[in-house]
Amino acid sequence: MKQDYNFDINKIKSLSYEEKVSRKKDLNIFLKTGFPNKKNEDWKFTDLNAILNKNFDKITNNFEFDLKKKFKILENFEHNYILLTNGALSKSDFNYEDEDKIIIKDLKNVNTVAPVKNNNLTLLNKALSSGGYSLEIFENYKFQKPLIIYNYFSENLKNVILNNSNNIKLNKGSDLTVVEYTIDNSKNNFIKNTLDKISLGNNAIYKNISIQNSKCSGYFYRYTQASLENNSNYQNFILTSGLKFNKSEIEVNLNKEESNCSILSALNISENEHQEIKTRINHYAPNCKSYQKIKNVVSENGKGVYQGKIFVKDIAQKTNAYQLSKALILNDEAEFDAKPELEIYADDVKCSHGSTSGSIDQDAIHYLMTRGIDKKTAKQLLINGFLNDILDNISDTNLKKFAESALEGQINGY
Repeated sequence: MKQDYNFDINKIKSLSYEEKVSRKKDLNIFLKTGFPNKKNEDWKFTDLNAILNKNFDKITNNFEFDLKKKFKILENFEHNYILLTNGALSKSDFNYEDEDKIIIKDLKNVNTVAPVKNNNLTLLNKALSSGGYSLEIFENYKFQKPLIIYNYFSENLKNVILNNSNNIKLNKGSDLTVVEYTIDNSKNNFIKNTLDKISLGNNAIYKNISIQNSKCSGYFYRYTQASLENNSNYQNFILTSGLKFNKSEIEVNLNKEESNCSILSALNISENEHQEIKTRINHYAPNCKSYQKIKNVVSENGKGVYQGKIFVKDIAQKTNAYQLSKALILNDEAEFDAKPELEIYADDVKCSHGSTSGSIDQDAIHYLMTRGIDKKTAKQLLINGFLNDILDNISDTNLKKFAESALEGQINGY
């Protein structure tokens, strides 16, 4: 069954004539090939077109929602926040910060966001984006408290595609920790297509933790492109268990010396869930470091995918790059696919990659059961231990406890 695309540029408010013309051009290019399938090498393990055909009889960007609807922020956790309702900026609060050092505004003009080469979904994003946010942090300003970005989805979403684009810029010496926190009240099928651009100036530090607070029927795609200058640091923790479908595609450009990045993930993938992480780390300058550690626990007929590429340019001597994916496969119907890659043109480098998968240790389960622990709890304890070492890389104690609590809830089925 082929889904009906009901995409209407005119449903996007406050566009100039020139913007409408540009968006229609991008939309027409997208429609020539549609959603990606396995013929595209970047989607060899994930036929998105077939998945959407199976689960949607139509896809539209025509819907209305109330930006002012109240929601409840997290208690007993001091934080700043941005509220995105169905991807659109609806509220922000920086009470813990010097607001003169922060610029936050709607990202309405997507002409400032370039589509990614050979990526049809970023073209669709540029054509249909209905907003997002632009955040800039001034030089040498370090946030006192974390920033939580609440991704709130309304109850009336069904057969809807949401497209938004976000820009984050940290100027020289600034420091920001972001928690992406997804709240889904829809329970219906919808698609979320996001394009993020992150720019880090010299000595800037950016940490991002993505957390899902409950099961969700949404189909999520996010393309993140981060550009790093001298001695800057980018960290990304992916803890998004519970999503029906999720693909995170991350490209990090280490443009100047002593920049470094880490991408770490702990996912518990259950029945009818599909999670893919695809990374490309570009070492364009000498003396840079990258570290990737991806862990999946896959059960029932769930599917996990990791594609990771490390690229080292000829001038990028003294590169130190590490990449590892590990999976626990809990039954015969579960699936995990991995494709690690190295492309190296410098000769003085330290690069390694690897991928392992296997079943849970039955001897360990038996040992725990001899200590009076039932089999289900024993299995949960082993899964928790397997995934939890990812969180050891979170230095902030409060954030680590928050992430541990979220991961435990995911393992225990919320």
